[in-house]
Amino acid sequence: MIDAETISQEALDKIVSSNEPIVMAGDLLEITVMSYNVDAVRPFNRSSFVQELNRTYSSSTSNDNNRSLYYLVDDNGEIEFPVLGKLKIGGMNKSQIQEMICNQIYPKYMTEKPGVDVRFKNFKVSVIGEVKSPGVYTSSNEHLNILEAIALAGDLNITGMRENVMLIRTNADGKRIVQRLDLNDKELILSPYYNLQQNDVIYVQPNASKARSSWTIPPALTLTLSSIGTLISIATLIVTITK
Repeated sequence: MIDAETISQEALDKIVSSNEPIVMAGDLLEITVMSYNVDAVRPFNRSSFVQELNRTYSSSTSNDNNRSLYYLVDDNGEIEFPVLGKLKIGGMNKSQIQEMICNQIYPKYMTEKPGVDVRFKNFKVSVIGEVKSPGVYTSSNEHLNILEAIALAGDLNITGMRENVMLIRTNADGKRIVQRLDLNDKELILSPYYNLQQNDVIYVQPNASKARSSWTIPPALTLTLSSIGTLISIATLIVTITK
């Protein structure tokens, strides 16, 4: 980013250091309820049920067991939570989910407030187009900004357009938005799109010279031009002979 050091400290202080990702349909979550009283929170943790299943069905595979520890958010933005039943968490961030679960458990089921830990197991973004290593990249700490994502993809090729990078995002309500970003703009770090959400797609377009060099004449058009050239040559020959 050009002249990024000229951004005032006041503006930088207003930047939210890390935006919490918003839960949407298809997300895979790990939710753990914690307390000093282990027996009291055991009914609220899926791990307890999985351990019981392991004892009952010893033939279960480890992959199935690991996946059953997580909560898959359905198309309605809901998960099935032990004891509490269906919880509508679509459109919420982690802090909101933690508070909701805690309030539903305490004081109805426990005499002390439990701790609730929520983690995304599928925080990933896709980087495609004019980068050295296009692909899908995951973040273990659930936070990724656009510069970090591009760095994971090996940076832009020399033919990539830094001034017109496309960000495609699907919101929790299913609506897609497309935002153009200029990686050379010092204001990029102030943009609400600087920090990525899970499932964001970053597309780096080719510059004009790459686009021109990759354009080829379609076979049908080549045949047509060839036929026209042949007709012109025949017409020229006829005119020459009849003179």
